[in-house]
Amino acid sequence: MAKGDRLFVKVTRESLPKVKDKYPFLYLERGRLEIDDSSVKWIDSEANVVPIPVATINCLLMGPGTSVTHEAIKTATAANCSICWVGEDSLLFYAAGFLATADTRNLKRQIELAADDENALNVARLMFAKRFPDADLVGKSLNSMMGMEGNRIRALYQQKAEQYGVGWNGRKFTPGKFEISDVTNQVLTSTNAALYGILCSSIHAMGYSPHIGFIHSGSPLPFVYDLADLYKEHLCIDLAFKLTREMAGRYDKHKVSDLFRKRVIEMDLLNKVTSDINELMGEKQRARRPSE
Repeated sequence: MAKGDRLFVKVTRESLPKVKDKYPFLYLERGRLEIDDSSVKWIDSEANVVPIPVATINCLLMGPGTSVTHEAIKTATAANCSICWVGEDSLLFYAAGFLATADTRNLKRQIELAADDENALNVARLMFAKRFPDADLVGKSLNSMMGMEGNRIRALYQQKAEQYGVGWNGRKFTPGKFEISDVTNQVLTSTNAALYGILCSSIHAMGYSPHIGFIHSGSPLPFVYDLADLYKEHLCIDLAFKLTREMAGRYDKHKVSDLFRKRVIEMDLLNKVTSDINELMGEKQRARRPSE
């Protein structure tokens, strides 16, 4: 895979973040994380050694081919740096390690917003406003806005089907039976899963919970699904109909993965997610009021 087609660049001494505050996350793959003289170091597959300043990083994303020593985990957690295990380029999310001493300020803020009906509805309105910039959402209930979104998505599916000249019989997905879906639904399912992986990693890395949402409920990862709806139109839906025409009925997972990754990079999704979450959680407003 070409360097320009990666969400994350290879970690080197030159590419390490140089920031005043904590960096959200650092992605590692195909190497070993261990300790050298009480500091964490990364040894990649080419035997290059890179010191990792865990005290300046919120979260390490451990990709394929990585291993880590017990001492490295102890040192990272002592510096309030959490660990997540993910697929290549964080396109799949597997697990996260939580810190006993972690800063819970962001999680507390999320819980406070979600626990108050009015505040939770205001956060939901902010999300819907990004999809309906010209609509007056003041006074609208959550059910009303969800109805608007449902109508928008159904119309969008039909529009894309006509734009790319492919058939569309509705969104269908049977768990465990991916192969029985048509190509469009297969692409939607796989790209949605990849998007959920990126968002879950980002949410954890920023100190929020994927389990506390503002629109979705009764699902395992409501905040992930809330955020995903902000980006699906271009990253998943448009791509699914475009690829249905290009692949001519034969699902090609490598082509789907490559083109999805390219769109994520072009959108600058990682930075956009960080900015959007901060806006939704009121971080930008709080940053302007340091005396509070």
